Amino acid sequence: MNKFSSRLVAHRGYMELYPENSWRGLKAALDKGANWIEFDIQMYQPGQFVLLHDADFQRTANTPLPLFELTEAELQQISIHEPGRLGERFAPEPIVSLEEVLIRLGDYPSAHAMVEIKEESLDYWGLEAVMHSLLPIISRFKTQCVLISFSLDALRYSRNHSDLETGWVLRRYDAQSLILAAELNPEYLICNYTKLPPNKKPLAGEWRWMIYDITDPELALQWMKLDVDLVETRDIGRLISYLNSPTDTGH
Repeated sequence: MNKFSSRLVAHRGYMELYPENSWRGLKAALDKGANWIEFDIQMYQPGQFVLLHDADFQRTANTPLPLFELTEAELQQISIHEPGRLGERFAPEPIVSLEEVLIRLGDYPSAHAMVEIKEESLDYWGLEAVMHSLLPIISRFKTQCVLISFSLDALRYSRNHSDLETGWVLRRYDAQSLILAAELNPEYLICNYTKLPPNKKPLAGEWRWMIYDITDPELALQWMKLDVDLVETRDIGRLISYLNSPTDTGH
């Protein structure tokens, strides 16, 4: 694996070909050689976290059941195989817990995870309740994890109560956001690449830059050459293959 392909991040796993935020998809990305994976988490009961981007299962399981109102038994009956996008070939696909994924990540000691706590959980349960439960879990695996969020308050809480690395996901790339970033001083700043000025290096700081969501390998390479440290993609297999090819322009 070359210096460029090692800087790719598998967005919700290998989600181009597999159900998002599933262990199957994360494992596929890791087995392809991904050094980084990213996934979303929600707290569905006090102290209990599962991988899920939304607050319900309409997209991933074709059912509108709301996460925060389900019992443990109901949760175990849901299959997140994304029938609307992927048909039935991955059914059944069980929901996976945060701790289960982090334990399994230990089988890939050189890999790291961007763990995104979603704002729906913070709003529903309250920021302190969620973060008080979450930080001890992730801290057990801190050598392989970075806690990321759109929520500046959640990352401030993490700064004050743990030594976890953090990444702030920007809604806007503007002067005010960069002032707040300098105050927070996260290890990573994360932004949709379409919000950045094209063909221009993003503002340097103590942080490293990660951009998302790129599926064009040439575009990924272009941004890496502009000092973007990490590029997140839903199509990790395609980009790794391209950047490892002896004919690609990165060699």
